[in-house]
Amino acid sequence: MISLNRATIIGNLTKDPEVRYTSNGQPVANFSVATNRKYKNAQGDLQEDTEFHDVVVWNKLAEIISQFVKKGQKIYIEGRLKTRSWDAPDGSKRYKTEIITENFVPLTPKGEPSSFSYSADKTQGTSPTHATTPDVITDKINEKDNNEEINLDDIPF
Repeated sequence: MISLNRATIIGNLTKDPEVRYTSNGQPVANFSVATNRKYKNAQGDLQEDTEFHDVVVWNKLAEIISQFVKKGQKIYIEGRLKTRSWDAPDGSKRYKTEIITENFVPLTPKGEPSSFSYSADKTQGTSPTHATTPDVITDKINEKDNNEEINLDDIPF
């Protein structure tokens, strides 16, 4: 039997990514993305509906995404849906569905530097993926040590 768990959204960050570390040192980032839908109701009036999506990013991709996107910026997110459950203090069962990010592309406004994308490669950690990325940007990212931050001033554009 074939099954597919895939989520793809384009929206705006509602807050800066918050990076934390698990007890074994694994980085994880959390943030929310708002998507909008415009439609006409039965009376012909234009309506707008906003949906908020909880996003989780793991490993090196979490550290990278926190350096390149901020609240209000547009982003493309691709991943899978995961629903967590827990018992609330009042004894009720709570559920939360999140998008576990596997790829992202920061989408910059017109007139700003080109965007680039990253994907989580399950065999080799995180690797840059060419979107509109010049080779010099990819080279700068690849030459960084895993423990160093990527400085935007080092990218020549």
